[in-house]
Amino acid sequence: MGIIKKAALHFARKEFCRNAINECADLNFIKEKHTLPVIIGLFLIVLSYLMVIPSFFAVGLIAARLKKPMIGVIGIPLAYGFSWLILMLGMYLTGPDYAKALGKWIVRIVLEGILSDEAKKIASNPDGNVEKKEVLNGSD
Repeated sequence: MGIIKKAALHFARKEFCRNAINECADLNFIKEKHTLPVIIGLFLIVLSYLMVIPSFFAVGLIAARLKKPMIGVIGIPLAYGFSWLILMLGMYLTGPDYAKALGKWIVRIVLEGILSDEAKKIASNPDGNVEKKEVLNGSD
């Protein structure tokens, strides 16, 4: 068993992850009618993801063209930090309910992608391996 699968098994037993899998978390909240701050927040969240990789390439290209590597050394972390600021501002504007729903959806997608059907089994019975460990240790 690989380290990624072991990590996924560990996190699948956590309450937040179990709830995300058991509730079949999805993005239906996006279909609802939103207020202006929520719309702006959702736009900023999407923008932060769309701008991060192109900004790395742009800063790297500028550094290469000018033959000044310090532009890349300083500019790429600044671009990354700026994209995080945009993301955090978007999450602040959307509110904690949207951030939690998005987090649950991502957790469910990732864990089900790694563990497939095993994720639902673990979510419904997180302590399923306790009986096996007790048998191996010889305790009743």
